[in-house]
Amino acid sequence: MKIALFSDIHANLSALQAVLADIDSRKPDAIYCQGDLVGYAPYPNEVIQLIRERKIPTIAGNYDEGIGLASDNCGCAYKTDHDKSNGAVSIAFTNQIVGSEERLFLKNLPRHFALDFEFNQEKFRTLLVHGSPRKINEYLFEDREEKSLLRIMEDAHADIMTFGHTHKPYHRKLTYEKNGQTFYRHAINIGSVGKPKDGDPRACYVMLTITPETAMQVPDSLGVEFVRVEYDVESVAKAVEASLLPDEYADMLRKAY
Repeated sequence: MKIALFSDIHANLSALQAVLADIDSRKPDAIYCQGDLVGYAPYPNEVIQLIRERKIPTIAGNYDEGIGLASDNCGCAYKTDHDKSNGAVSIAFTNQIVGSEERLFLKNLPRHFALDFEFNQEKFRTLLVHGSPRKINEYLFEDREEKSLLRIMEDAHADIMTFGHTHKPYHRKLTYEKNGQTFYRHAINIGSVGKPKDGDPRACYVMLTITPETAMQVPDSLGVEFVRVEYDVESVAKAVEASLLPDEYADMLRKAY
């Protein structure tokens, strides 16, 4: 089974359209969106409408939660007063332009999806979250201590966990012992469609491949492909500059930071 997973569109319609076109060309068996449809760019309504038109199962991100509740808090961990000031402009702008139906859609989004598989008498669970199973806006960075990641996944009964929120893609294979045997859990950050922060401005999503040969004792039996997709970054950056959003967000799109 091929499963396309994407997250963190952040109102970047052009990036979403490019990613969906690429996904369609690969003909996956399922598509899931892991949240943060809105914020930081001028097209929150259009992004929500496209997700709804495509009937893509979607969970809430922290920014979706904030806008869904008409809150002035997006649950973002801004590090400086400057970043906080820009963030306040972004959420105020998004709250001002988002439609009532679109806001209700965000408000009603579920928090997690769990996909249970059983092959060769082995059961394993793939858990889709936005930040972490514990908190919608928890950051799971790549350098997180292995014991901590394992504990989070074990508590959530997740053998494979996919998430976004940090906008920095990675795949970690975490080892643990059970009954004298070595098993693996897979922690997969699927990156960001509309606001990458890893120095690569191309949109990012993941194609997950699960087959009857996939087993938690065989680390390479799970297919994890990080797909980067070109789109017209400059047109979106100029649209940001032409809006009431901070111009700095346009520079972030161009340079992916």
